[in-house]
Amino acid sequence: MSPETAPVHFVPPRYDGASLPNLVATLEERLVGESPYPVLSAEIASRIPHGKTYVLVVMDGLGAHQLNHSAAADVAAHSVATLDAPFPTTTTVSLACLATAQPPSQHGLLGYTMHLPDHDMVVNTIRWTTLRGQATDIATDDFLPGPNTWERIRAGGSEAITVQPGHFAGSGLSRLLYRGCRFEPAQSDQELIEATMQLAVEPDRLIVVYVPHVDFAAHVHGQDHPEYAAALRTVATIWSTLAARLPHTVTLLGTADHGHIDFPRNRQFRIDAADHKDRIFYGDGRAMMVKGDGAQLATRVPATWIPISEMVDLWGPGPRHPLFTDRAPDGVLFADDGWLLLHRHANDRLIGNHGGMTPEEMGVPLLVRPTT
Repeated sequence: MSPETAPVHFVPPRYDGASLPNLVATLEERLVGESPYPVLSAEIASRIPHGKTYVLVVMDGLGAHQLNHSAAADVAAHSVATLDAPFPTTTTVSLACLATAQPPSQHGLLGYTMHLPDHDMVVNTIRWTTLRGQATDIATDDFLPGPNTWERIRAGGSEAITVQPGHFAGSGLSRLLYRGCRFEPAQSDQELIEATMQLAVEPDRLIVVYVPHVDFAAHVHGQDHPEYAAALRTVATIWSTLAARLPHTVTLLGTADHGHIDFPRNRQFRIDAADHKDRIFYGDGRAMMVKGDGAQLATRVPATWIPISEMVDLWGPGPRHPLFTDRAPDGVLFADDGWLLLHRHANDRLIGNHGGMTPEEMGVPLLVRPTT
């Protein structure tokens, strides 16, 4: 373990009124009168004006702390609160929370890569491949429990629509997340803006707009690179254009799925090949889930081992998903602050990473366009 290692730091997500599932539950309640899941606290919800239609812009990878960048000034001007991303702080887990209004403990998608004992494999939950990139035959359409957020909204007499980059249409992840939701593909940023404008004219709709630019730039280039600043400017333009052009009968909100931290090569720790024996690794490099003995391994890597019994509530309260216990690890290696862990299949070419429980990774903004 490096002498520069700092101890692991985390505070559990506030699933009782200040997290992503609470946000979407509040919008469901606004549209159809109720949600079966906990909504935002009254204090935070009071900052969201009522509207005939709600547009929620999900800015992938734009943590609250990243709004301090000068290129994000137009977005930061509309920040009204900081919410918590769920554990682990990764895209598929957070988007599954929006798709269900449930914490991960209840919807059952527990990590970016996840051990599925019933399929005898670890899967990448973005691509739905094995860690070696091989295709799987796992059906994702009914992976999340139902009725989901979109199905409940539809049953309540309103409509749920998502506007997404066109190449996501029909993917395993899209089928998992948007069952019961109208999917509107956009082939460019301008088309995404125009589609959102047209769709928001009708009342009684929740329109979820997904913009991936910041996440990609942060992963590949890091937050000090000009490409990252360019991505921030693109997202700020999308937000500002919608804020200027949407009618004021529409409530425009924004948030993110997680934040980012940069890890240069000398802060990435590759787990020895010998340490893979009798262990299954999944999750990600900031919160590495382990089936097997993690306590001994923690003495050799810059991480703190937390057994499942001591951290299971990080995924949220019960009642737990029927397969939660099977999918959950024996414990988690929480990478020490400033460090990233890599198992033998992990990608060491990415500078920006997330998944841990630091404020930078967990804190996501709640953006609200003013009513006047």
